[in-house]
Amino acid sequence: MSLPIIAIIGRPNVGKSTLFNRLLKRKIAVVDDEPGVTRDRNYASTSWNRKEFYLVDTGGFVPDSRTEMERLVKAQAEIAISEADMVLFLVDAKVGAQNIDLEIANRLRKMEKKVLLVANKVDNQKDEADLPLLNRLGLGEPVPVSGLNGINIGELLDLIAQSLPVENLAEGGEESAKEEREVSIKVAVIGRPNVGKSSFVNSLLGEEKLIVAESPGTTRDSIDTDIEINGINYTLIDTAGLRRKSKIENGIEYYTSLRTLRSIQRCDVALTLIEAQVGLVNQDIKIIGEVDDLKRGMVIGVNKWDLVEKDDKTADYYTKRIKREAPFLDHVPLIYISAKTKQRVGTTLNLINQVYNERKKRIDTSQLNDKLGKEIQRKPPASVKGRYVKIYYCTQTDVEPPTFVFFCNYPELLQKSYLRYLENKIREHFGFMGTPIRMKIKRRE
Repeated sequence: MSLPIIAIIGRPNVGKSTLFNRLLKRKIAVVDDEPGVTRDRNYASTSWNRKEFYLVDTGGFVPDSRTEMERLVKAQAEIAISEADMVLFLVDAKVGAQNIDLEIANRLRKMEKKVLLVANKVDNQKDEADLPLLNRLGLGEPVPVSGLNGINIGELLDLIAQSLPVENLAEGGEESAKEEREVSIKVAVIGRPNVGKSSFVNSLLGEEKLIVAESPGTTRDSIDTDIEINGINYTLIDTAGLRRKSKIENGIEYYTSLRTLRSIQRCDVALTLIEAQVGLVNQDIKIIGEVDDLKRGMVIGVNKWDLVEKDDKTADYYTKRIKREAPFLDHVPLIYISAKTKQRVGTTLNLINQVYNERKKRIDTSQLNDKLGKEIQRKPPASVKGRYVKIYYCTQTDVEPPTFVFFCNYPELLQKSYLRYLENKIREHFGFMGTPIRMKIKRRE
């Protein structure tokens, strides 16, 4: 399930960025008394009461935009509203409902969106006494908060969490969700602009179903295409190119990055395409890092292989160079393809299918402890200040992603380097090709 999006909108200088930072409990957005500081949308994931969601800060919304900058900011805010699952409409309680607030409220009432009216800058009882004046906005009772002083922030987060889907599925729901996932393997085709994502999907389909162009960023949204090959159903998600924020020139293109992140989140396996002539660049590593953070399966496709002059050692050279530049990709399979000539395009799906099955693999507890017990005995954890960490046993508690829990006497003393050692040994004995592994440490009571 993709994370819900909560967009904070309102006219300039009502405290949207201050509230954004307060809800996240960290300073991400720039805050200033001068109106219009926020221009691009800022977004970050957060959670409350075991509910996870994206929070999006927007620039000041001016319905009757006069300047080019106001029009750009307005366009960004409108995109944020259209993408949002819920809108926090922020008004300034100290000055009351302004004409611009009324115009924004009229637009929101016409949309089929969950809207929560939030009155900011409510710092005392006098401010609270003026709240009934905001009822003329026609969006229900306002929620009084102070983004600056942190007043009623917990109550606002409670209301947001109550409106979101339940994280833990009801009894029987989890099985239904698993059955739904098994119907079709969801594959997100991701990468920098102009690496050939749409061309790859078209090559696989054998038809021009998606728009293909040489100009970067042709794909503005995520497009799903269902296909059946050898009795296996796939859902191919063609996405917009992910660029560095410093290279993003307009609001629409900026927001596609969030859509692409949502596509990664709802996929089973991400096919990350890189350009053969360019090799692995920093932005590729950042994109791969997003997939790894979201614990999705991954295959790296080195596209435009037909443009590379090569011999029988070229692929090995490329593989060694990529693994050297990004050692954390050791478990990720690479395949050299050409969407243009269809070289190994069909084989890529077979590799994706293997990674998908690896994500669902479960290792028997006795087998796991037999193999890892010998590795731990051969190389036990280092002592810390005279205390020795003893690992009693481990077990796999979940799949998609594979999750392993280790029980020991001093969880806080187990070093990250030793956790990496244990993960490497799990892969050495049991595989898990192309899928991130989640490692947990617990104290044995």
